[in-house]
Amino acid sequence: MKRSIINDLLKNPPIGNHVCVKGWVRTRRGGKQVAFVALNDGSTVHSIQAVIDLSKFDPEYLKGITTGACVRIEGLLVESQGQGQSAEIQASEIEIYGKADAADYPLQKKGHSLEFLREIAHLRPRTNTFGAIFRLRHHLAFAIHEYFNKKGFYYFHTPVITGSDCEGAGQMFNVSILDQENPPRNANGQTDFTQDFFGCRTYLTVSGQLEGELGAMALGGIYTFGPTFRAENSNTPRHLAEFWMVEPEIAFYDINDNMDLAEEFLKYVISYALQHGRDDIEFLAGMYDGELINRLNFVLDNNFIRLSYTDGVEILANSGRKFEFPVYWGADLQSEHERYLVEEHFACPVIMTGYPKEIKSFYMKQNEDGKTVRGMDVLFPKIGEIIGGSERETDYDKLLKRINELNMSLDSLWWYLDTRRFGTAPHAGFGLGFERLMLFITGMTNIRDVIPFPRTPNNASF
Repeated sequence: MKRSIINDLLKNPPIGNHVCVKGWVRTRRGGKQVAFVALNDGSTVHSIQAVIDLSKFDPEYLKGITTGACVRIEGLLVESQGQGQSAEIQASEIEIYGKADAADYPLQKKGHSLEFLREIAHLRPRTNTFGAIFRLRHHLAFAIHEYFNKKGFYYFHTPVITGSDCEGAGQMFNVSILDQENPPRNANGQTDFTQDFFGCRTYLTVSGQLEGELGAMALGGIYTFGPTFRAENSNTPRHLAEFWMVEPEIAFYDINDNMDLAEEFLKYVISYALQHGRDDIEFLAGMYDGELINRLNFVLDNNFIRLSYTDGVEILANSGRKFEFPVYWGADLQSEHERYLVEEHFACPVIMTGYPKEIKSFYMKQNEDGKTVRGMDVLFPKIGEIIGGSERETDYDKLLKRINELNMSLDSLWWYLDTRRFGTAPHAGFGLGFERLMLFITGMTNIRDVIPFPRTPNNASF
């Protein structure tokens, strides 16, 4: 018999029909005559209940139906007599695909901490919490592609292996096949990367932006959505060594167009998540964050304030609030500053612009004052910065000067400079850390809990 998806059965139950479901046992309870089995197939946070008349089955065989076991159950779908579900299955046929020994299965009991579940990342997707999180991850990814496709942007694949450092931070993973203990040396005694696989020093990318700009200069509007890597030795709830970035780049956009796009984009994907992942969001709100839905609606219901960095610093300095990190013009604002502006001063999301050029990346367009750039950060409640972007510098001489000021390698950026020599155009873009968005959507507080297999210092086992 053809399998029915549990989510479909619960949404529109065909009462009176014979159905077949397959999934994993969440719980088993009951007495000597009847057993009640909650079955979940991953399609929804809700399980369907199967009622088993113990007299109709081999009792030894039924001992294999324990939490975690994978089973097929066929039977008549009837209206449920209990609370919490609209329909249940009166089991007439049962097949156990895979047993889960109650003595060994780590998820046999409820109430495991998130910390414990990180240690068994190969099993945690089977919990209600992580099933909800990873379904929402799918919905958000789909919404991102849908949004940009509707806008006429093209999905542009940028390299994972690169010879350039987009951020100028230097904290990148090397990609090499050379003998690390005895590498070839050049005349200066340095590692001779000309003998490496690519003939030069290469890294895992920290961003697809620079290559994305090349796409925008040909296709008009593009976006990237792929994995990026940072070799920061940061073991915090906000850092991952491998994470996903969404980075649109658009020709003929200025900073104002860029801000409008960021606001529209964020509202679209949040609205999509609420519409298509409502059950999962409500589950997470009930389990972890009672203000989650209000916070999501807060973003949807409010226009984003546009605020200059200079005005923001003045507001913070005059707030009377004692911050952990001092506030002054030229400081790189911290999450506590950003959240104060969003949650307390304005009570709405904020897009901050006009940052000092010394604290921003080399590619941001310089303003006429010579001190600030047309960068922008979108600030959200609880999260702080969720998007960073800018109008890009198109002046060849200014860009070259900034690269030299930062002692960046011209050998690895000649192609980027070339785009300013041949048909340059005003353009802008931004970057959204996908896991940062996931934190906001799910109400989780640790970034390791919103990606299936977190990569952090000393953790790449599976």
